[in-house]
Formats: sequence, structure tokens, C-alpha cells
Amino acid sequence: MSEPCRVTTTIDLDADGKQFGALSVPYSSNESAWGAVRIPIVVIKGGAGPTLLCTGGNHGDEYEGPIALGKLARSLEAADIAGRLILLPALNLPAVLAGTRVSPLDQINLNRTFPGRWDGTVTEMIADYVTRRILPLCGAVVDLHSGGKTLHFLPFCGMHVLDDAKQMARSRDAMLAFGAPFSVIIDEFDRLGMLDTAVEQLGKVFLFTELGGGGTATATTIAIAERGVRNLLHHFGMIEGAPEPAATRLMHSPDPSYFVVSEDRGIFEIMVDPGAEVSAGQPIARIHDVESPARTPATYRAERSGLLIGRRWPGPTRPGDCLAVIATEREPR
Repeated sequence: MSEPCRVTTTIDLDADGKQFGALSVPYSSNESAWGAVRIPIVVIKGGAGPTLLCTGGNHGDEYEGPIALGKLARSLEAADIAGRLILLPALNLPAVLAGTRVSPLDQINLNRTFPGRWDGTVTEMIADYVTRRILPLCGAVVDLHSGGKTLHFLPFCGMHVLDDAKQMARSRDAMLAFGAPFSVIIDEFDRLGMLDTAVEQLGKVFLFTELGGGGTATATTIAIAERGVRNLLHHFGMIEGAPEPAATRLMHSPDPSYFVVSEDRGIFEIMVDPGAEVSAGQPIARIHDVESPARTPATYRAERSGLLIGRRWPGPTRPGDCLAVIATEREPR
């Protein structure tokens, strides 16, 4: 017998039309004994066709997703759609309202929690509902991220290296159709608990974005997110017409040597801004011991030649923090 699901929804996921509603996640607290967290959901269904799931606010300090998906929810109508568009603009609503990466209710990172638990905390129940009730309906998923408060990226749409060649080809075609300035194929070194992995294990197309960061969103990054989702709707034949043409540079970060990680504690100094080409062995960052000004700062060098696509954002830094991300050109295949 399948496990029960404690999360309920106020809408019919299979009904035609445009519905605004909520997922109701039980949460008993000092403020509300019989309370619930209400996660907004929008379903726009115009009859037969594919199902695309778009999520934002997986991490609460990343704002392009909530803004762009809210705009799309208001502007699209069921008559525009051949198929079903499911929008979860603030998937981790408690974190979005707090402006934090993890939920303030249980201190859990939603994107390290999948497939979740039906009998777990609020965050675990959200992951369980998405895994068991929504993902089986979908042919493709795009999860809109940025660097949040601790990272800053050149705006890119990404996918992972996959064992299944056909699944990888479908994902690559969708990534290029999204049309971000950069399209990056990444071999994620720790996929455990990610929405990404839950989708990919079902054999479906999964895309993610990193559209900036620093704890804010810009007009440019919001526009990239909104245009990218519309382009996917065109790509999957869910709205008429072709994707809006957009130049994209195909890149990849195929192994951990493309990620520069701190081994020191101190104040982070970036020596090369994102968008610059770097050479293997080139100094790209320092960490300063501000309590010992006479001590020479620790210098970090690029292990690979390529394009610097991301950097740490705050100054205070500890061992284990990601300092920089490099990507190299990848030929289309």
C-alpha cells in the first residue's frame, strides 16, 4: 500500500482552465495549533499536450523565479496553452518570506531533501508531495535559481551530465531553446536529495538556472527567466510559434577541478570578475587573515583554463566555501 500524503491542494490538477490555489502543508505551532503553510500553485491547462512544471523559490533568497513565474501566471491563459503548465513560484514559501536559503521552520534545505517524507517536517512534506503527486504528471521541469546571498553567476541555464544519451539530448535541446546568455552542462558532484535527481531518475527533462545572485534580482535576470520559460513553452509545442532567438554560449564544467573551494578562514578577495577568461595556474582569489595583517594572504589559482562564470559574494569566508566556478567551451553534439 502506498504511503498517505498529508499535503492537500485546493485545485484540481487535471481540470482544464486557469486555477490559482495552494498546497496546504500541516504545521502546528505556538501561533496556530491547527495551522498550515499554504504554498501557492497555479495550473493553466488548455487540453491535450505536454506538462511542464516550473518552480521558483526552491531557495528563499533567489528571486527571479518567484517574480518571473508570478508574471507568467497572470499573463497566460488556458486558451494560450496546449497541455498543462504547473507553476510553483514560491516552492519553499517560508524561506522566500524570510529571505533565507533554508526554511526558518525546520532549518532544512529543500533542494537537499528530495524525495522527502510524508511524515516529516514541513520542508520534507513539500518535497514528498512534489515527488509523488506532481513529478509523475510532468514531461519536463525547470527550476529557476540564482546564486542567492552567497554566490553570483553569469546568467545561465544548466543541465547535468546524464548516462542516458537520449535523455541528455532532449535536455540539451531544451536548454538551448531556453536561450540564456550561457548554457552550461555540469557534472554535479553531490546530487543527493536534489529536485534535479528526483526528476532525472524518472527519465524526464530537467533544467535549472543560475541567473545572478548577491541576494537580489535585476531587470535583466528577471527578463531572462520570463523569456526562457516562454521559449520552453514554444519548444515543447505548448504555445504557438518558435522560441525567441537568443544567442547562447554552450559551456561545461565536467568535474570538480572546475570549482575553486576555500581551505582557509578570512576575508575573500576576488581577483578576476565573472566574464573574464582565466588560464590554468592563474591567481583568481585570495583570502586575507584580517587578525594577522603581517600574514601573506592565501592565494587560490584556477586549475583549468576557461571562463569564470561564478564567484562567492560575501567577504567572510570559511573552509569549504565555493570561491569560484570555471566553465570551458563545449562543442554542440
